[in-house]
Amino acid sequence: MSQNAEAHLLIVDDDERIRTLLQKFLIRNGFWVTAARDAEHARRILTGLDFDLIVLDVMMPGEDGVSLTRSLREDRDMPILLLTAKSEVEDRIAGLEAGADDYLVKPFEPKELLLRINAILRRMPGEEARDEGPKVLYLGPVRYDIERGEMWHGQELIRLTATESALMRIFSHCPGEAVARSKLVEDLGRAGGQAQERAVDVQITRLRRKIEADPKQPRYLQTVRGAGYMLAPD
Repeated sequence: MSQNAEAHLLIVDDDERIRTLLQKFLIRNGFWVTAARDAEHARRILTGLDFDLIVLDVMMPGEDGVSLTRSLREDRDMPILLLTAKSEVEDRIAGLEAGADDYLVKPFEPKELLLRINAILRRMPGEEARDEGPKVLYLGPVRYDIERGEMWHGQELIRLTATESALMRIFSHCPGEAVARSKLVEDLGRAGGQAQERAVDVQITRLRRKIEADPKQPRYLQTVRGAGYMLAPD
């Protein structure tokens, strides 16, 4: 059984065989699962339902998965895991830049998909509120509520993806300290390697756009040469 039993997943894949296999496998592992055959079908389902995570194929007839991801990110922050038959790094990066939380290259073992889903849904270690230390971090006009896991700009709530939220939780528990890229990959529950470290770089870039006045000259989410990344609040 999955540790995230009763989470509701949406599977979007135009290949009926894969769609059915994944649906049956994930149901056996304790999830509620709804399936859609393409982006248009998924949009219709999403008008009436919210999901804990979307597993989304990139290559589909009509609107592709990257385009759908970008569109959903305009007003939804539910986690998105992309499935792609393409192995080129550029295609994976495009998906992450569109707002996906992770990707899995076809063909893959169903157990690998289960591990990725659980890693995204799992609460990050150390999320519990601490008795000591600040409860809110100030990043210029942006503030991050550590206990609630919320980021605000004035009265406006800033939408964070699941991965962006996880990164903020990691950084907020060690402000002013550099965190290695390999450690970020590990804490996000992903397999190691340069490809995943590059994926973290993309997520950091996206997060900086939500924090920094000038993301290309970051003041608060800094790169520490040879050491990783550091959150440096006011």
